[in-house]
Amino acid sequence: MIIKVVDYDQNWNNEYKQEEQAIKSILQEELVNSFHIGSTSVPGLKAKPIIDILLVVNDSNKLDSFSKQFQDIGYEVMGEFGITGRRYFRKGGDNRTHQIHAFQYNSIEEIERHLAFRDYLREHPKVCIQYGELKSKLAEQYPNDIDGYGDGKDDFVKSVEKDAIKWYWTIR
Repeated sequence: MIIKVVDYDQNWNNEYKQEEQAIKSILQEELVNSFHIGSTSVPGLKAKPIIDILLVVNDSNKLDSFSKQFQDIGYEVMGEFGITGRRYFRKGGDNRTHQIHAFQYNSIEEIERHLAFRDYLREHPKVCIQYGELKSKLAEQYPNDIDGYGDGKDDFVKSVEKDAIKWYWTIR
């Protein structure tokens, strides 16, 4: 996978909405809610041009029965993929365009972690700029090494995530 970080693209939100409609048509009543998360959901943030989607569903185990429909719209079905209770889908192979992180509605900690991080970056422009600069630097340093890129972000993300979760609870 080639790691490429680009300037924010206003079309990312439209790409999310288009994919959300396709997902809704598959999951129908199984879907509780859908959210655009990750760096492409934060206006002004540099990002890998991959649309991250958070799905909240009634029963994560039932998602396995929708594998064929997700494959039909281009997704690779990855199962939990390292996070217990999650269902992960990715689209685009080495030129990934979309990722889905699906959790059952009562996986509160995982759901809130993603939403808090997104909202914190939206409300804290200085942190957003720092994160974008870090990602650009790491993409140059690790252009073909997704593990190196991810490891390079890890400390920053964990620190911001901790602040974001505390902040998230203060605004609720």
